[in-house]
Amino acid sequence: MSIDRRIADYYELGAEHERLETISRVEGVRTRELLDRLLPAPPAVVLDVGGAAGIYALPLAAAGYEVHLLDPVLLHVQQAREASAAQAAAGGDPLMETVVGDARALPWSDGAADAVLLLGPLYHLDADGRASALAEARRVLRPGGLVLAAAISRFASTLDGIHARALADPAFAQVAAHDVRTGEHRNDPHERPEWFTTAYFHHPDELWEEVAVAGFAVEGVLAVEGVASFLRDEAWWLEDEQRRAALLDAIRSVEQEPSVLGASAHLLAVGRA
Repeated sequence: MSIDRRIADYYELGAEHERLETISRVEGVRTRELLDRLLPAPPAVVLDVGGAAGIYALPLAAAGYEVHLLDPVLLHVQQAREASAAQAAAGGDPLMETVVGDARALPWSDGAADAVLLLGPLYHLDADGRASALAEARRVLRPGGLVLAAAISRFASTLDGIHARALADPAFAQVAAHDVRTGEHRNDPHERPEWFTTAYFHHPDELWEEVAVAGFAVEGVLAVEGVASFLRDEAWWLEDEQRRAALLDAIRSVEQEPSVLGASAHLLAVGRA
């Protein structure tokens, strides 16, 4: 199994490891908050599937989890290895393992993990591929283990296009309209990196159903950024303690409200094996 060349080319630009600290800060802050809330206590075994350069895996290792990271992009795995070595050199706990691999064919044995993170793979797999990735996550989980599966809302391009004024470009407007109709995001033939890459987006109900069909007991689909998805002034909100607390409280208050879930750029399904 291999990654689509267009997807690989996009991630080999090397920007992913900085994105959550620059242009997607609310996503990063909220995802870390949700991991802190939902994961079993350390030293649980966590498989970070599609873990990129370790932006979530490394803090979890530092907190005492046994973290194994897998990603299909060699650059990401190399970045994660380097960051893990630096964390160890500074006296922290390193990642247990960093491997190049495929979410649809995990290298771990049945029942190996307490939790599986799929914080990216579902973006880039078609329906069959997503089913395979979720089945693999269930296979490697112990009974009662947790899967946290992220998805992009099929309305994200439309909402972000308004925020960023990209919808004024007829080509982008066509991309966004196609997303809404089909859930399939196609950047080609435009090949504009700022328009993301080949991907599959979800309605919240679709995400719930896919996780349930894979055999998980779905405990919820949560908004990640939620009502703060398309802020123009993330730094203003996040760099002041009181404003940050107010923002996160507001997001939490409606994180499961069905009427606004689709307006969140990212969604997180919580499933129990």
